[in-house]
Amino acid sequence: MRRLFPSPFSPADLDDREWGLDELADLYAYPAGLPAGTAWLRANMVSSLDGAAHHEGRSQPLSSAADMRIFGTLRGLADAVVVGAETVRQEGYRPARAREAFAARRAALGQGPAPVIAVVSAGLDLDFSLPLFTEPLVPTVVLTGADAPAERVAAARAAGAEVLVAGEGPGVDVARVPGLLAGRGLTRLLTEGGPRLLGQFAAAGVLDEMCLSLAPVVATGTAPRIMAGPPLAVPERFALGSVLEDGGFLFTRYRRV
Repeated sequence: MRRLFPSPFSPADLDDREWGLDELADLYAYPAGLPAGTAWLRANMVSSLDGAAHHEGRSQPLSSAADMRIFGTLRGLADAVVVGAETVRQEGYRPARAREAFAARRAALGQGPAPVIAVVSAGLDLDFSLPLFTEPLVPTVVLTGADAPAERVAAARAAGAEVLVAGEGPGVDVARVPGLLAGRGLTRLLTEGGPRLLGQFAAAGVLDEMCLSLAPVVATGTAPRIMAGPPLAVPERFALGSVLEDGGFLFTRYRRV
């Protein structure tokens, strides 16, 4: 892995080597000193050269070993991982695990042993018998609307999940999600999509940072882009923060201007 941007501090930065988890954690550290009651929402997605967000329904075929190291680092830094219900179903989500490599860093920041998984779902069409709900280190959170089916809300709570209302009707007002989670002390947020949820976050103006892995592959097909939501009246500008390269993959990080 090589750092291409910001400009290398030394010739050694251009050496193709495996970065340590501490180095990656320093590079991807969340901003310090956020205003009280606010959260920083970061997204992490992978895309093929032709813009596919997944191949045959899963992101794994577009990934690599270095991509998974960054994926693990971003999870290791987060208070909560926010994900849509469809992605939970397609990707077979499990509870986040505690990792020794991040234990001291998390303890120093007052974080729990592993990030909370926060699932955004209007209809709560989820299998609450899965380990994501029955075996997490920290209780899974489900964000839904006030008019969500009462029996599904009861099933979620019976499985051990914490249900938060993030909308007045049947659906979720995604603009409320960061504030609701910040109110529980979860201010370092990571969303892994899918494309519909990520597009909604962007359209609501609450996406602070985009970590995009560009895979050197072409997928074609009908897979969606990494964001699939309502159009913005004016495209929102992001500034490049960093670029790493490994085996032809580009690992980019952009922050909202």
